[in-house]
Amino acid sequence: MTKIKSNLVEVHIFRIIDRRLEFLLLKRVENEKYPNIWQMVSGSIRKNETAVRAAKREVREETGLIPKRFFVVPQINSLYLLDKDEILLVPVFGCLVNNSSKITISKEHSEYKWVRVEKAKKMIAWPGQRKAVKWISENWDNEKETIKFAQIILE
Repeated sequence: MTKIKSNLVEVHIFRIIDRRLEFLLLKRVENEKYPNIWQMVSGSIRKNETAVRAAKREVREETGLIPKRFFVVPQINSLYLLDKDEILLVPVFGCLVNNSSKITISKEHSEYKWVRVEKAKKMIAWPGQRKAVKWISENWDNEKETIKFAQIILE
């Protein structure tokens, strides 16, 4: 029987340059699963860890960045793992960082790029991830109630 699990998180890191959003994309190394694809921060939720804590930890581990603002993106991405016969549900987060923040990528990635919204949507592999970039870009500038409602207080 197919299992449904939620043990991954996805975090879209962005900054604002001249009132325009730029998203941080990371290129996976060749010896990782899904080699050489461009993606946002993603990672596993550890035992006894909440999705929010996992997301913040993964941002630190994969980029060395410290969030300025952190919020829930109102969507859950999903994928099916054929080899394990599992459906994964992935909570999605947004993370604003300071423009001048220094990036230190982890060994999971070979390089990084800051790209504007349209380029990010072209570089990202999965439709749900492109949808998250679109939602963040459409809702951020207006500071709609959705962003305020979904904001996570930083510790």
